[in-house]
Amino acid sequence: MNPENGDGDIEGGGGADGDYRSSIGRKYRPVLANDRAVLEMSSMDQGSSSSSSTSAFTDQPPNLRKVKTSVNGSSEDKEENASHQQQPNGSLQQESKLELFGFDSLVNILGLKSMTSEQVTQPSSPRDGEDISMTAGLPKPAAPKLGTMMGVFIPCIQSILGIIYYIRFSWIVGMAGIGETLLLVSLCGACTFLTSISLSAIATNGAMKGGGPYYLIGRALGPEVGVSIGLCFFLGNAVAGALYVLGAVETFLKAVPSAGIFRETVTQVNGTAIARPIESPSSHDLQIYGIVVTILLCFIVFGGVKMINRVAPAFLIPVLFSVICIFLGIFSARKDHPAEGITGLSSETFRQNWSSDYQKTNDAGIPEIDGSVSWDFNSLVGLFFPAVTGIMAGSNRSSSLKDTQQSIPVGTLSATLTTTFLYLISLIFFGSVATREKLLTDRLLTATIAWPFPSLIKIGIILSTMGAALQSLTGAPRLLAAIANDDILPILNYFKVADGSEPHVATFFTAFLCIGCVVIGNLDLITPTVTMFFLLCYTGVNLSCFLLDLLDAPSWRPRWKFHHWSMSLVGALLCIVIMFLISWSFTVVSFALASLIYKYVSIKGKAGDWGDGFKSAYFQLALRSLRSLGANQVHPKNWYPIPLIFCRPWGKLPENVPCHPKLADFANCMKKKGRGMSIFVSILDGDYHECAEDAKTACKQLSTYIDYKNCEGVAEIVVAPNMSEGFRGIIQTMGLGNLKPNIVVMRYPEIWRRENLTEIPATFVGIINDCIVANKAVVIVKGLDEWPNVYQRQYGTIDLYWIVRDGGLMLLLSQLLLTKESFEYCKIQVFCIAEDDGDAEGLKADVKKFLYDLRMQAEVFVITMKWDAQDAQMEGGGGSPQDESMDAFTSAQQRIDDYLTQMKATAQREGTPLMADGKPVVVNEKQVEKFLYTTLKLNSTILRYSRMAAVVLVSLPPPPVSHPSYFYMEYMDLLLENVPRILIVRGYRRDVVTLFT
Repeated sequence: MNPENGDGDIEGGGGADGDYRSSIGRKYRPVLANDRAVLEMSSMDQGSSSSSSTSAFTDQPPNLRKVKTSVNGSSEDKEENASHQQQPNGSLQQESKLELFGFDSLVNILGLKSMTSEQVTQPSSPRDGEDISMTAGLPKPAAPKLGTMMGVFIPCIQSILGIIYYIRFSWIVGMAGIGETLLLVSLCGACTFLTSISLSAIATNGAMKGGGPYYLIGRALGPEVGVSIGLCFFLGNAVAGALYVLGAVETFLKAVPSAGIFRETVTQVNGTAIARPIESPSSHDLQIYGIVVTILLCFIVFGGVKMINRVAPAFLIPVLFSVICIFLGIFSARKDHPAEGITGLSSETFRQNWSSDYQKTNDAGIPEIDGSVSWDFNSLVGLFFPAVTGIMAGSNRSSSLKDTQQSIPVGTLSATLTTTFLYLISLIFFGSVATREKLLTDRLLTATIAWPFPSLIKIGIILSTMGAALQSLTGAPRLLAAIANDDILPILNYFKVADGSEPHVATFFTAFLCIGCVVIGNLDLITPTVTMFFLLCYTGVNLSCFLLDLLDAPSWRPRWKFHHWSMSLVGALLCIVIMFLISWSFTVVSFALASLIYKYVSIKGKAGDWGDGFKSAYFQLALRSLRSLGANQVHPKNWYPIPLIFCRPWGKLPENVPCHPKLADFANCMKKKGRGMSIFVSILDGDYHECAEDAKTACKQLSTYIDYKNCEGVAEIVVAPNMSEGFRGIIQTMGLGNLKPNIVVMRYPEIWRRENLTEIPATFVGIINDCIVANKAVVIVKGLDEWPNVYQRQYGTIDLYWIVRDGGLMLLLSQLLLTKESFEYCKIQVFCIAEDDGDAEGLKADVKKFLYDLRMQAEVFVITMKWDAQDAQMEGGGGSPQDESMDAFTSAQQRIDDYLTQMKATAQREGTPLMADGKPVVVNEKQVEKFLYTTLKLNSTILRYSRMAAVVLVSLPPPPVSHPSYFYMEYMDLLLENVPRILIVRGYRRDVVTLFT
């Protein structure tokens, strides 16, 4: 039978006859190591047995059949592959010894392959009855990969060894002297060497994709920092390419003046013993030739890695020959050298050139007494530092390397040490072979002393700058494509490329930037910024290594062992010091640009979690903070409300709505300026093993809701047999140390009688009792549907009925409400309940003094209320608020009598004591009547004084121990009758406010 047309199946949970059966009764089909389903399903979700992942296969065994996959795993009509499949070596598949674990050989293949990818995507399951054809496809030819020499060492050498070495380094020695030049080279070399050490450590800490330093910084410091520094580094590389092109063209036009199309600019110089003209090429020639050279280099880059590998040696070999000629000329030079100012290697010349001689120069760098340019050590740092940049040229091409963990450390450090040694040796030789005047006036001293081919120096200058430009045009597009492929900024989607493909669009864009800078011609203002971008990138690399090394997470296991966090910290500080030495103004500009990109990415960018070091830092900081808080109670001055928001509604919510829409609004009202943590908790009824996936889905929905409402908090879903048991587990275990929630917030069950939900009273009372036992404060919200959002301004008062001592929680909540825009125009009124007229004035004075010491603005009222049934009954025929309450009172009294009669009848019929909520109760009818009168009187008082209040806060009475929960719900309903928006608050056994500073 044709394997493309046959029907077969793959099922993890069961199979046809001949399947292996484990000791727990599950069936497993033996899986071969070379099964195509095994080889391709590298992103399989091992936690779910109901999803399958399919893809195109690169190799097709002759016995593979078409696979029909059922989502629910219930397909009965199945065909097996041949029972005796052969492995590649021809041996028969042996019986699996790991059958008990349920994965067989999938553990070795799928498990390991899934760990090699950075992100394991959730596989998509086919619809029921849908056939998935697994067809064979030819493997895509992989792009050629580079080794250490061609991929890292040579690009770094080409980028570092540039035009500054040939035409400016000897001038720097003449201006700063040998001593300060040694300090200058050592400072810059130490910066790049320490950065190379940090780069080596991060690059060897795992597989590395394209993007070089951007990839390393982004994965260590987060996507926002990575993208901001990466884009700045891209701009630096792009503009640096233009600088190198202009340097090559200028040297060419000076070497071959007849090639100029336009007339040259001639400057007469009088700062030397013999006045001589300095000829400068026309800016138009620079523009025309620069555009042509850039286009030619772009054609090479468009040719791909193969073309670059062929061309790179052609640029580098003449450069190395030119360096050899320079050293041959230095050793062969004598005092009778025909060129004026060349002394040959001389200790006397060395002593004369040891100290610095900073002078004013003209724009061409020639000393003049009234020169327009002043030089010092700081300005020379800015001039020389571009000569040591280029250490990232190899890492920029990380996607083209065979082995990044081997090539990047070896190639980068070798290039850094080689070029630094070359600079150190050259400055000593330059300072010993020519007089200071010759060093300052001969721009091409290297060509003057070269032997036997002085003209080769100019060729070396041209090719070295073109090689550096080639590396910039090669690395910058790959850097931009890597940023785009991470899909953080949608605006960069045009530059995305497939794995192994050349970034042609990014290369075109980089060439466009280069040509634009070449057309500008004058890059004196841009050059320091380019240097700043390189230093900014080096700072990011050092800080990344410092953070990862200091935190030392379990995943931090770099193969490069020669590193320490202190070295990375010194490297980062050194980069910042050099930035300010060069120019504090350009440093501020570069940091400002990076900050703007960071802000733009944080606003417009897509969220991405790359496991960056900041997440680990937050974790370590949280652990240390938690330990520092200890187990002692938090002082009232440092007390924050940590509300536990009980999301499960008393009733139904619309589909896909995980929480009452106003609960997050209310939770934000309990925080000052949004600071603080909220824990949103919901309970799913059922068995944990059956509902675990549903709980994960519900948790994601709840987290999305919290983010949508801009509420700082976390979501938790608990699976329990019922709401009471689930809440009891939550209240005992939620939180850590002093970060446990201290206030339970929930909605009042206003619908319990209307919808005849008989289980609510017992559950509601049980939750309150659990909070009291666990010593948690309670805030119950009635009228949550009408709770205002941030745009609904409230006017009127916030009224507090302060009946029992609650540690100041009710007062604190009222003050927190005033900090919100919706309540900022309200005033606070405090109503204190007194039982005797004689205590009223003293109580009012004490409360006013107490509020004054607490820095709280509130108006105080003292209400005298007698708490006996006769007075309440006598006032029953009085004012209208009492009449409204009396109706509710009468109805509640009648319902309680009916419920009590029913309880007694049941107990008499069954011969048992009075039972309610599954336990025996003792009902004191006089006490029940007293509780009803008490709530009647308080409700009447609230309606009399607070009918127009924006919100009312009242103390929560504890549920009586011997009363049925049904009775307590009647007390609460009567207390809250006709009050549209009210918070019932119960504190816990501690103060949350203090009088002291």
